Amino acid sequence: MLLEQINRPEDLKRLSLTELETLAGEIRQFLIEKLSVTGGHLAPNLGVVELTIALHTMFHSPYDKLIFDVGHQAYVHKILTGRKDKFDTLRKYKGLCGFVKRSESEHDVWEAGHSSTSLSAAMGMAMARDLKGEHNKVVAIIGDGAITGGMALEAMNHIGHEKKNIMVILNDNEMSIAPNVGAIHNYLSKIRSDRHYLKAKEEVEHLLKKIPAIGGTLAKTAEKLKDSLKYFVLNGVWFEELGFTYIGPIDGHNLHVLFETLKQAEKVNGPVLVHVVTTKGKGYTPAEKDSHTWHGLGPYKIESGQVLKSVGPPMYTEIFGNTLIEQAEKDSRIVAVTPAMPGGSGLLKFAKHFPDRMIDVGIAEQHAATLCAGLASEGLKPVFAVYSTFLQRAYDQVVHDICRPKLNVTFAIDRAGFVGPDGETHQGVYDISFLRTLPNMVLMMPKDEKELRDMMQTALEYDEGPIAYRYPRINGIGVSIDEEPTAIPIGKWETLREGDYAAVLAVGPMVQVALDAAEQLSKEGIHLRVVNSRFIKPLDEAYLLQLASDSIPVITMEEGTIQGGFGSAVLEFYAGHNVVGMHVNVMGIPDYFVEHGSVKEQREEVGLTTTNLIAEVKKLVPRKRQRA
Repeated sequence: MLLEQINRPEDLKRLSLTELETLAGEIRQFLIEKLSVTGGHLAPNLGVVELTIALHTMFHSPYDKLIFDVGHQAYVHKILTGRKDKFDTLRKYKGLCGFVKRSESEHDVWEAGHSSTSLSAAMGMAMARDLKGEHNKVVAIIGDGAITGGMALEAMNHIGHEKKNIMVILNDNEMSIAPNVGAIHNYLSKIRSDRHYLKAKEEVEHLLKKIPAIGGTLAKTAEKLKDSLKYFVLNGVWFEELGFTYIGPIDGHNLHVLFETLKQAEKVNGPVLVHVVTTKGKGYTPAEKDSHTWHGLGPYKIESGQVLKSVGPPMYTEIFGNTLIEQAEKDSRIVAVTPAMPGGSGLLKFAKHFPDRMIDVGIAEQHAATLCAGLASEGLKPVFAVYSTFLQRAYDQVVHDICRPKLNVTFAIDRAGFVGPDGETHQGVYDISFLRTLPNMVLMMPKDEKELRDMMQTALEYDEGPIAYRYPRINGIGVSIDEEPTAIPIGKWETLREGDYAAVLAVGPMVQVALDAAEQLSKEGIHLRVVNSRFIKPLDEAYLLQLASDSIPVITMEEGTIQGGFGSAVLEFYAGHNVVGMHVNVMGIPDYFVEHGSVKEQREEVGLTTTNLIAEVKKLVPRKRQRA
């Protein structure tokens, strides 16, 4: 097999075009087989096989900078840069990262789990190159969904203005994770359907060259005539008006065309955009037919395409989606908003039930947040369904446009806490810290799926400002959710198990960890109080003061950062109330990025386990007995 001979990009340069085409087939089969066991982003990588081969054959990585917008399309890049033997460990604990990672390879010059950043990075690298007097190429590979992101458009505006030598490869497969939306998507569709532009432009240029002794005003008129052609057929004009030389669209699965086009693009002085049309899921029928499902998934059967799903209670995301439909049927104010994640956020059913009240803004979290503010200002009840890690991108809008004017926006924060194989770029462990500091914000997290429904009801009935409920990327614990949800008094915690040796103030999934620890400790005569601290903001101040009055040591437990998190809020409260001698032990995520693996492994790494909690409680027991 040719693939066995490829250990670095230089190995590609000695292969013929026919051999490279054979290699493309071998890589596709390799991906299909490996990901059937590990899971991962299959469809987007099947779509960029030839494109990645062409880029690594034409350019000289890492001297030339190949900047992948997200790791969704970089598996082939990993294979060609010496990591194919590690694919059995893909997205596993201490194994190969599912995204591009600088510490993993010198060829990974930029790492990103969030989209639309590659063009800004490319501009920075190009400017650094020029300042240092170097001559390497800078090539950014970005999808048609990601290029609609505000940050990408800001970068294009800057690149076009500065006229830097940067090549942008627009990988156009008509999809990001969900079907793309918006005017730019429609514009690209128009370009795809018009194949006559380049030929017509070439014919006009050829005709002009035949006019003898062209000069002065006539020359300028002729140049305008040539340029007006692009306005007539609209092909690539938008990119050219931004300052880019536009080439395409071309077939992204034809290596001969790719090589010829890249050679042409390499000769351009200034920014150039190569529009490459690819098929997401290319070469594997199930992925081609349903690229949405096959964008990123777990293990599957190769022959049938059956995705192997775990058996158990529904995931929190599903509970959210179904409950929101129930609420929308009763309250016409509800509008769902998502930044290109209708499937991941559990809103596909909602979209079918309420197509006019489902808003997918594309990869535009900032716009989504302020859009919600606008909706709320007119009396509607927007529910912003967003992953915790993506909400980070809209922080200014949450502060300035929602919390400051106290607008009644509901935040449904999915993937809160550890996210498993997606790893450090997607961990939902920072939103507690950056939301609880904001005036007017209410922040909740449920202990189980029934309480999620109750919190959704709480948010529906709350009309006094922004309110958020956050929930993890795991299955529920299997409690009954048949009865109607009921609102929870704002800021009220609940005691799930009595005890006076110590009180564990647990948030979300940590409640079950605390209950398990309490059960084991009870067998040793140690009685641990377990408190469902379901409101992260506001805190249950009366409860905290009572714990201080009773001199009960406190352990806080959260699947979030220790710095600025829930435990920090408890410490701040006691300090602010001049409570002296109160023992508070904070258990959470230390000050470093936790990498990919299973959620269980991630919790074990940072000590958020029953075993560790028991050990912490036992450290407190002698102190309690001494006071007694």
